[in-house]
Amino acid sequence: MIEEPSWDFYRTFLTVLRHGSLSAAARELGLTQPTVGRHIDALEQAVGTQLFTRSQSGLLPTEAARALAPFAETMASSSSALLRAASGHRNRIEGTVRISASEVIAVEVLPPILASLQERHPALEIELSASDDVEDLLNREADIAVRMMEPQQDALVVRRIGDIPIACYAHRAYLARHGTPETLEDIRDHRLIGFDRQTAYVRTMVQRFPAAGGIAFAFRTDSYLAQLAAIRSGCGIGMCQTGLGDADPNLVRVLPGIMDMHIGTWVAMHENLKTSPRCRAAFDALVEGLKIYLDNCVSTRA
Repeated sequence: MIEEPSWDFYRTFLTVLRHGSLSAAARELGLTQPTVGRHIDALEQAVGTQLFTRSQSGLLPTEAARALAPFAETMASSSSALLRAASGHRNRIEGTVRISASEVIAVEVLPPILASLQERHPALEIELSASDDVEDLLNREADIAVRMMEPQQDALVVRRIGDIPIACYAHRAYLARHGTPETLEDIRDHRLIGFDRQTAYVRTMVQRFPAAGGIAFAFRTDSYLAQLAAIRSGCGIGMCQTGLGDADPNLVRVLPGIMDMHIGTWVAMHENLKTSPRCRAAFDALVEGLKIYLDNCVSTRA
């Protein structure tokens, strides 16, 4: 009778799946390549099917491997959540909190909030996932999430921060070279910074501003952070949060009151964590810090 595979085998499986080679997986895991190979062999024996095939480009997952991957990822998330839960004592604010936020929020807004939090609680450790992908709070891929869309799942503690204003900005040097547009039609003659593909945000903008339909972006990227960097570098005109645009003396708001929009913001965590001192402290700090940031955004817009 074959014994149930070790959890380590699933971790090895996910790492090989991510990198497509035994050697790369071995480097990340701190194991030898033969050990990684034995883990995969043992897992294949346990599940009764081949998980990878060799090709010139590396190891390719089979259909069985792709079917197994979501379950292995759930196990990995649960393992990480267990370690975070075990990292702190019940009545002390210490241990690890994993926070998920969009790239721009994580890089431009959260660092001072989190620095102040850790000054107050030196034993608190922060894991910050800077990604525009929505990490699953119910599966504990993150403890707390800052989301730019309202969470719909049950079993979450949610606080609405408010609507962060967004407007068009350009670098002073760009406007000195190309002039400042006065109307929505004028903007067609400028280099615009936007998305590489049609997103819900783009569709919303076109619905709200029909005259913007058919406008082509000269600088395209699906990364909000890269768009912000392009605006700051003088690549053209793009949209960014007013709290960031107005705080930069080199940026000028373009078409104020005409192209202005807003994006809702929420902080959420699993309801099971509301009694965790470290998660409660981080949650409250994020809510307070983001509300101050929003107030600053609104005051600079006024």
